[in-house]
Amino acid sequence: MARSQSSYFCQSCGHESLAWSGRCAGCGEWNTLVEAPKAEPAKASGRGAARAATASRPVALRDVSAPATERLLTGIDELDRVLGGGLVPGSLVLLGGSPGIGKSTLTGMALGNLQGAGHKVLYISGEESPAQVRMRAERLGEAALAVPAVAETSLETVLATLEAEQPAACVIDSIQTLHAEGLSGAPGSVGQVREAAGAVMAVAKRIDCAVILVGHVTKEGAVAGPRVLEHLVDCVLFFEGERERSFRTLRALKNRFGATSEVGVFEMRSGGLVEVEDPSARFVAEASSAPGSVVLCSMEGTRPLLVEVQALVAPTEIVPPRRVANGIDRNRLAMVLAVLARHGGPSLAGADVFVNVAGGVRVDEPGADLAVALALVSAHRGEPLADADGRPLACFGEVGLTGELRAVGHGDRRLAEALKFGLGPVVGPEGPERLDGLAGAKTLRDALAAAKRRGLSAAA
Repeated sequence: MARSQSSYFCQSCGHESLAWSGRCAGCGEWNTLVEAPKAEPAKASGRGAARAATASRPVALRDVSAPATERLLTGIDELDRVLGGGLVPGSLVLLGGSPGIGKSTLTGMALGNLQGAGHKVLYISGEESPAQVRMRAERLGEAALAVPAVAETSLETVLATLEAEQPAACVIDSIQTLHAEGLSGAPGSVGQVREAAGAVMAVAKRIDCAVILVGHVTKEGAVAGPRVLEHLVDCVLFFEGERERSFRTLRALKNRFGATSEVGVFEMRSGGLVEVEDPSARFVAEASSAPGSVVLCSMEGTRPLLVEVQALVAPTEIVPPRRVANGIDRNRLAMVLAVLARHGGPSLAGADVFVNVAGGVRVDEPGADLAVALALVSAHRGEPLADADGRPLACFGEVGLTGELRAVGHGDRRLAEALKFGLGPVVGPEGPERLDGLAGAKTLRDALAAAKRRGLSAAA
């Protein structure tokens, strides 16, 4: 006879505890433990358990049959790029993002394209009625209106529908709305979400259906219950951007069938999401030649991307002064400020510092250190780093704590992308090979001197 026991799970890290406490023992966060009922069957022990179990026969991996699986192309090149080449049949994809960012629009466009290509699809909505789903699909075109939709929140009904329809691709919007009858707790709790995702995964792999689970985000911007679901799903995508701006970026945080560093860029328009095939051209065209502006040659997966980094330095009487960073890590900004003060740059201890990556793009790589440093120096001195034709300075490189410039990956591709738009010479760390168009620098002092010479030549 199974006995019921209450367990408590952390919504941030998934740590399980038998008793509630104010602070999670796994991640140290406060007030994140929620109760979830758990059924524990009676367990056999000793030699009796060993005799009751049936041993499995190991098979060498070379003898395992691996039939070629054809991926489902969604018809959205940016989405297929991030997925690693399309949806894999029988896989689970978790798509997270802020409310109103465009998750439902993106999945509706993907299902419409798959339906038009002859694949059987299904849209399961737990938050909207079929009439509301149709109102959104009307602006996406006739292909989206041909997608069959079901409004249901019962997990058992959803599983039965999947078994009966057996679609090639299915979207569940959202996983937090499903409710299992056998479990207590409100929909969206850790127990309900984990049970729903596990049950959907079992059915999806049995009928070879690619399922996209739409997930909400917490106040901190993380997918709700990420540690609970990330081990169940095959791919975790995060759709980010600012609702006030038109650009959206799609990132892969986990992908069992592709790279985790790929990024797709979209633009929200009246007719839905539009792919931005050459985002560097869009960002470079909007780059400013004013003081405090440089162009960063970054790498997003296998794609070189040029983005504008802006800085503003203003005197303040507030103690301590403000440090605001949008699009980069605040800790990296603090490190760059300390290295500048120690190795040839200005000391900004008595000034407010604001750094922003234009366009709502977020850059997490260390190759952005040099761009942040040069933008800060330009803003502090009030000297633009643009050339005589008004083209901004392009740069890349990691700044070490001792003031040296460290090489970053794919320096040749970063350089080629900048030279394609006429942004040369590019300031960056010296490599083992000499690259045409690169103004190599060994230290941060050398990079500052090269940028200063560029600004003086432009003024002359």
